[in-house]
Amino acid sequence: MHRRILAPGALAAASVLLAIPASAASHSPGAPGIGDAYYPAYGNGGYDVSHYDLRLKYQPATDELEGTATLLARTTQDLSRFNLDFLLEVSEVRVNGVKASFEASGEHELEITPKTPLAKGSAVTVVVRYRGVPSSKEAYGFTSWHRTPDGGVGANEPEAAWWWFPGNDHPLDKATFDVSVLVPDGSQAISNGTLQSTSSRAGWTRYNWRSNKPQATYLATLAVGRFDVTTGTTESGIPVVNAYSKDLGDNYGAARASIERTGEIADWLSGYFGPYPFNALGGYVPNTTTGYALETQTRPFYSPRQFAGGTNTSLVVHELAHQWYGDLVSVAEWKDIWINEGFARYAQWLWSEHEGEGTAQEIADYVYASHPADDAFWTVKPGDPGPENQFHLAVYDRGALTLQALRNEIGDDAFFAILKGWPRKYAHGNATVADFRTYAEQVSGKPLAALFDTWLFQPVKPAGPAALDASAARRAGAPERPESWRKIAATNTVHEHGHGHGHGLEGADTH
Repeated sequence: MHRRILAPGALAAASVLLAIPASAASHSPGAPGIGDAYYPAYGNGGYDVSHYDLRLKYQPATDELEGTATLLARTTQDLSRFNLDFLLEVSEVRVNGVKASFEASGEHELEITPKTPLAKGSAVTVVVRYRGVPSSKEAYGFTSWHRTPDGGVGANEPEAAWWWFPGNDHPLDKATFDVSVLVPDGSQAISNGTLQSTSSRAGWTRYNWRSNKPQATYLATLAVGRFDVTTGTTESGIPVVNAYSKDLGDNYGAARASIERTGEIADWLSGYFGPYPFNALGGYVPNTTTGYALETQTRPFYSPRQFAGGTNTSLVVHELAHQWYGDLVSVAEWKDIWINEGFARYAQWLWSEHEGEGTAQEIADYVYASHPADDAFWTVKPGDPGPENQFHLAVYDRGALTLQALRNEIGDDAFFAILKGWPRKYAHGNATVADFRTYAEQVSGKPLAALFDTWLFQPVKPAGPAALDASAARRAGAPERPESWRKIAATNTVHEHGHGHGHGLEGADTH
């Protein structure tokens, strides 16, 4: 309640001020956004979450979800109120055990006013009780919850959390997760990390998953359905859990033949990027109508149609490369998306080399020659593509060309030292494109501002090939199409999230 006091004279005004406790006077609302230029309303200010405990019950037949989310956080300012990003119906909120008032605002904001203001630097426990039908909810005209014939899936970028749990939805605020899901017997619940336990009672089974390393909210996933689950261990000792919807039809074999190589591919990638950073691995393929994949931490999401043309290990390489580039080291802002996508694409080029289907240089020559100077491809700036082009093909392919140009400029020793050292330097944190340039200069001992500006920020086709020396293929004419190109290009088709607030229509299917 706001009360306006009309009091003449400075003395009266001073007496009103004195009536307000000094402690409360300095408290102010946390910002409704974390400060991202592309998505001003995403995330929230005033606090940092360290852990999410999500206790959920899901009914696949009706898509009804009910849950209790417990957030452990610490305030970063004196808070009178704060926001969470969330869409479902909330019945109760408690802050430090005491009931708090709350209301929905904006497209996806839950405004919470604790009974007593919170002092900066204090530990806070927030409990939110909620329920709803995720597939019935939209924000900005789209949904990131995928209804399937046997259940539902939360997986999307840059946002999916709002449809199934309340949180601080921006990569800057990573946290550990416990996800406990009760589903009818015969259904399974798949999430990130390791399966701690399962228990059954009265026709329902509870699955308890744990992610013990910091994880961005968009990298948290939930899938409920009927799955064939395989388990194993990589050569380096990491447990692998893969899950395949029982109704993938003709795509089942190709999906399984691709994703069952997850452990092998992760071990191979660790030779370039350093030890695998988490304690779990896997992938899952629900029966969705989507067309993209997503690097959900430890357990990437894959769409069935990505295997319509047969196996695609290149796709698995891309999503697993993100475990280092995107998951272990995350963007500081969404404009830094090149740090995720350019590197995951380049990993596909290295895999092509490994498979004897075209070297990274041959692919770079082919990509460079495939886009004439007047192609709109060159007008997208991978270093800051804008929200409408965040997943544009140029972020991937021109992004990878940048890395080949860097490799040619500084030599293999320095280049591969950077690929391995970068994830270690920023492990479990966030970084910017500028941070990468600085790091590359430190490791290589060379000034690289001009190279990065040319390849990442100029809206024109860079002069000269990505190679220092034109390849024999170029001397003979147009470069030959590498054998691996069909599989790489299979991850380049129209980006089909079905919403345009931040996704380019010419983006890539692969995140």
